[in-house]
Parts: sequence; C-alpha cells; structure tokens
Amino acid sequence: MPGEPIRGELSAIGRGRRDCRIRGGSLIIIPAIDIKEGRCVRLLQGDFQRVTVFSNLPVEMAKIWESKGAERIHVVDLDGSVAGEPRNEEVIRAIAEAVSVPIQVGGGIRSMKTIDRYLDMGVRWVILGTAALRDEAMVRGACREHPDSVILAVDARDGGVAVQGWTEKTEVSAVELMKRYRGIPFAAVVYTDIRRDGMETGANIAQTEAFARAVDIPVIASGGVAGVADIEALIGIEESGVIGVVVGRALYTGALSLETAMSRARKALP
Repeated sequence: MPGEPIRGELSAIGRGRRDCRIRGGSLIIIPAIDIKEGRCVRLLQGDFQRVTVFSNLPVEMAKIWESKGAERIHVVDLDGSVAGEPRNEEVIRAIAEAVSVPIQVGGGIRSMKTIDRYLDMGVRWVILGTAALRDEAMVRGACREHPDSVILAVDARDGGVAVQGWTEKTEVSAVELMKRYRGIPFAAVVYTDIRRDGMETGANIAQTEAFARAVDIPVIASGGVAGVADIEALIGIEESGVIGVVVGRALYTGALSLETAMSRARKALP
C-alpha cells in the first residue's frame, strides 16, 4: 500500500506528543507564489525547463490572494533556491509590505544573516530545506534564536530528499532527515511530493498521512492538488497532524478556487 514503507520507518520518530499539534482550526489553504526572474510561475515536478508564467506581477498576485481571503501565502524564490542565496529579495520585500496576511518564504535561505533579514522585513516564517541537510548547526541555531518562525521543508522524490531547488537528489530519506531534528521546535514541516508537484494529478494522501502520523511537527501538505476532492481528502486526515496545504497550479488554472477550498475547509469544522 502507498505510504506503508514510510510509516514503518518513521514509527520511532513520533513520541506520542499529539498535544503539540495545532488543533481546533480548519485546514489552512495556502496559495503559492513561485518567483522566477521576477515573475510568478509554476514548474512541473520542479523542472526549471517546464515552466509556465502566470503573472508578471507577483506583488499584485499576492494582493489578489489576500482579497480572496487567504490566511497566509507561500512564497518561493526559485532562482535563489538554485543560487544558494536570495535572487528575488526585493520582490519578496514588496509582497511583505503590500499584504497584511502572514507569508512564509523559502528558496536560497542558507544563512542566519538571510533569515534575520527576511524576518526583519516582515516575513512571518522562513522555510529551510537545503540548509537542513548541509548546515545542521545553523538550522538548530535558527530555531533557538527564532522560535516558531522556522519551517522545515522535506521535498521527497523517489525515496530521497531533493535539494538545491530540487535540482539535486540525495540519498538521504525523509526518515533520516526527520531523525536528525528530533525534538527541534519547528513551527511546521512542509512535506512535498515532487513527482506530483504542479501536475494536478492529486495529492499523495496516503504518504502524507503516514508522514504526519510519524512526526511531532504540524505538517503542511504540498504537491499535486487538482481540485476540491483533494481538499476533502486532506480534511479527512487532519487528525493525523496535517494543518494546511500549499496549492499552486490548480488555483492559477481555475481547476480550484480559493473561495471554494476555504469554504469546504470551514464546513468541516466540528
């Protein structure tokens, strides 16, 4: 069954502290703004050669998502993720200044200096992926210095975690990465199925649930959302620790509206 291998391997990571999960709220629907060369784009399976431009004005796109009721916005500096340092920082600064909803930002964040700069400009959460594999001391220090402001990114492809803007696949599994950070108080972990990202083929519900049940960090699902059926399926596994979902291409193509997704999530409240 899908998800069984990861469930078995991760079973020792969770310590039963289910009280650490965020409860009582509806599934958070998080629109994604991926920035490449200053434009709002979507990639297919993280492939920089398979890119679709949806807007030349990422700041205006953020305002649109806010006007439609977004509770937070997911922003990724795609150029920065490959370069290893921010490449669209001024655009991200402009987004932070333009909207009042909190934003979470990833891509090219590999130093405390960059973390401090983003948080100082109004970013609510920084997302660390590549750094989590290559600079464990820095990541641990960031969590100590900025409690509840650091999100861990676990980007999985064919059993291994991918880094450097998903351009490099490692032999480190999601299991091993989570074990390294046992007990570290991340605000959340974004769990992405790269093979499904941007494909609108449906979220990997079984694997996401298995991952969420095995860890003590609230999980934000990502990758493959195609429509309201995926939102309903994710609502069905909230009890496992899934608190939100990043949605990209489906919102931009109109396959799913933010209002519909949020309405469905609210209706599921007890």
